[in-house]
Amino acid sequence: MKKTIAARACHKSAGAIFGLNLAAALLLAPTAHATELIEAWQAAWQHDRELAVARAAHGAAQPRRDQAAALWRPGVAMTASAGVASSDTEMRGAQFSAPGMGQSNGVNFGTSVHGGTATRIALQASQPLYHPERRAQQQQLNAQADMGDWQWQAAQQAAMLRTVQRYLDLAVAQEQLRVLGGQLDAVHKAAAEAQDRFDIGSAPITAVHEARAQRANLQAQRLAAQAELDIKRRQLADATGLPEASLDARLPAASWTGAAPALAVWQEQADAGNPGIRLQQLAADVARLDADKYRAAASARVELVAQAAQNRLSGSGDFGGGARNKDTSAMLGVQLTVPLYTGGYRSAKEEESLAQWNQAQAQLDATREQVARQVHAAWLGLQAGEQRVQALQEALAAAQLRQDATRTGYEVGHRTLLDMLHADNDAAGTRLALAQARSALLLNCLQLAQLAGRLDEAALRQAGQALAP
Repeated sequence: MKKTIAARACHKSAGAIFGLNLAAALLLAPTAHATELIEAWQAAWQHDRELAVARAAHGAAQPRRDQAAALWRPGVAMTASAGVASSDTEMRGAQFSAPGMGQSNGVNFGTSVHGGTATRIALQASQPLYHPERRAQQQQLNAQADMGDWQWQAAQQAAMLRTVQRYLDLAVAQEQLRVLGGQLDAVHKAAAEAQDRFDIGSAPITAVHEARAQRANLQAQRLAAQAELDIKRRQLADATGLPEASLDARLPAASWTGAAPALAVWQEQADAGNPGIRLQQLAADVARLDADKYRAAASARVELVAQAAQNRLSGSGDFGGGARNKDTSAMLGVQLTVPLYTGGYRSAKEEESLAQWNQAQAQLDATREQVARQVHAAWLGLQAGEQRVQALQEALAAAQLRQDATRTGYEVGHRTLLDMLHADNDAAGTRLALAQARSALLLNCLQLAQLAGRLDEAALRQAGQALAP
């Protein structure tokens, strides 16, 4: 599959490699059954409820195209009627001639049927030849079908980004619980060590109290983190239909660094491919075509018409019983229809449609402006995110050195237990912040792809390659 713009951009920007020891400290420990990002998306494709609604709505797109095509095909109709009818005709001064009877002038004819049985059957076929209103209607239906396609594409991309967001939320929640678990283990050891030192008189009782207070605080945080993890896992399970127990998300393995494509490139891509902009452009086209249907020049139409009909009337009348009239006709020709007066309806509909077109055009301009702002914000987030990740990497390296130095100082008596606990907390907080920043950076990259209308499975596969093995 051809790589998308977003996938290539993200692929080019990946590449900063940490030292193996630092990377091992930053990543969530992998398991044998880690859930792949593309696996989560493929499950969400079948199970996501919002996507299911969009899929059902997209089912109306092709029928609209079928309707558009049918507008220029021949139409055939048959009518049949039966009822009670009366008919009286009178003719004077007619000429009559028949074989062997000569010719007679001034002949009078009269027919009469009262309360007789009337039947009519007619078959008519018509083929539009010139019909501006129907042409505009056909273009409207095709535009509405295109809108359905763009709505479906937008829904798919939104579902992709939503799945990635839930996946990374789960990964960060797992990392948070792991970090807190490591802190709690360290505090348990520190509390035991402080108690031992106090027992032999080499440490004050305050060190014991500080360790116990920190342990209780971390236990409360871990309970909250476990609840948060359960919520995030349930959200991903609901979206994908995968068993909660089997879900194990992975964090990004490397930060996104290097120069991203210029902002102008993203803006150009978004202006051409953003689903929201394309939908609003099509909405404006539909409103313009609606106005075209009611223009004066579009009112006349020419059709090729074929018709066959038979009328029967039988019963009793003024001139005796058993009277019957029968009329059979057939016609093939061209029919011109020109509405002369509609009470102002057509002109009012045209004015209404033109007003809606102006509204749609204004909304299109507003949508373009909004998307441009969103692209700008996401691009700035990508730039700032790279710098934030780099800063947090350096901060974590410094925090780990401080942690080691503080522990050594505590062991030789130059630092207190509280100093060591603070150093541990700072290192753990920085480690978690780095995981969050790297996840946000990956999400920003995919968000830019979505705004440009380029988010697809190829982009997700590239993002999956950035996760820890």
